Amino acid sequence: MPRERSESRGQNSGRRLQAATLPQSRAINRVNADVRTGAAKIDGIDDRVIAEIAILDTGVDGKHYDLNVVGGVNCTKSGCPSVTPIDKNGHGTHVAGTAAAKDNNKGPVGVAPGARLRSVKVLADNGTGWTSWIIAGINYVTANADRIDVVNMSLGGSGSDTANCGVNGTTVVDPFHKAICDSVAKGIVYVVAAGNEDKDASTSTPAAYPEVIAVSALADSDGFPGGNGVATSYGNDDTLASFSNFGSKVAIAAPGVSIYSTFPGDRKAPQGYCAEMSGTSMASPHVAGGAALYVAKNRGSKTMNKAWVATVRSALLSVATPQGSPYGFTGDPDDSHEPLLNVGEL
Repeated sequence: MPRERSESRGQNSGRRLQAATLPQSRAINRVNADVRTGAAKIDGIDDRVIAEIAILDTGVDGKHYDLNVVGGVNCTKSGCPSVTPIDKNGHGTHVAGTAAAKDNNKGPVGVAPGARLRSVKVLADNGTGWTSWIIAGINYVTANADRIDVVNMSLGGSGSDTANCGVNGTTVVDPFHKAICDSVAKGIVYVVAAGNEDKDASTSTPAAYPEVIAVSALADSDGFPGGNGVATSYGNDDTLASFSNFGSKVAIAAPGVSIYSTFPGDRKAPQGYCAEMSGTSMASPHVAGGAALYVAKNRGSKTMNKAWVATVRSALLSVATPQGSPYGFTGDPDDSHEPLLNVGEL
């Protein structure tokens, strides 16, 4: 089992989480999920978003009071057997809460409150895993495209884009890329972390693949635009987080510093059943939640093909906040300025 090694590109190249533990944020406010006229309708009433998000990660705590977990599989085992969803690491549960924690006045609330969550364990309890496990998880999602709408993958490793979805003639040269393309062709939206190496995301997969929505991380300390909050450990308020990858492969940004979300823990003290973490891992599920909101609102026009995925992507980007606006952010080191997620306009 490789740890923090992701240099090789083979079927079993190593993958790692895109997160690091740190203090709290006001992320739901910053992406306007709290706008009551918006698609999320966050008002303390547990009206659940009708969409399903697969969390490809360390697992999700299926007994967490604040999560609507509808099932799980373990793709670190041959054949991705169905299992009772658990998470001995915490990363997957944290990601799941950011995407879809219930709007029930208990703990945090997700961008798409109460959306169905499917736990697809593709990383070991230490947060690392083989690419073959992730491919198995993707293939499981593809086989269940009739019920899964959005996938969040807050993970990554070294690599680059490959032409023609990783297929050269009849030879599959990049099975990871091909698996994602096959899944997108079934109408499933893939949202992924851009990576935490402070470098161009074109050097990291799956972020480098054009079929996914790669997400960079914003440092925000007060939940409001303007850069008036206190400085964070990863940069000033309303700046690109110092660890975040960047570049033309990144489609959109979301808060990723000091994110407060669900976490496995002591069920006797449910109000403390949460944790704070930072990383592009934490930015990605904000966008996955946004995609789920769009799907729920426009399900009648959903089609099981890649054109639908392009529609969802375009919808998110069309209402996103430009970096250079008064409500945007600064600090992007390249000329490809991805906008900030804004679900209040969906």
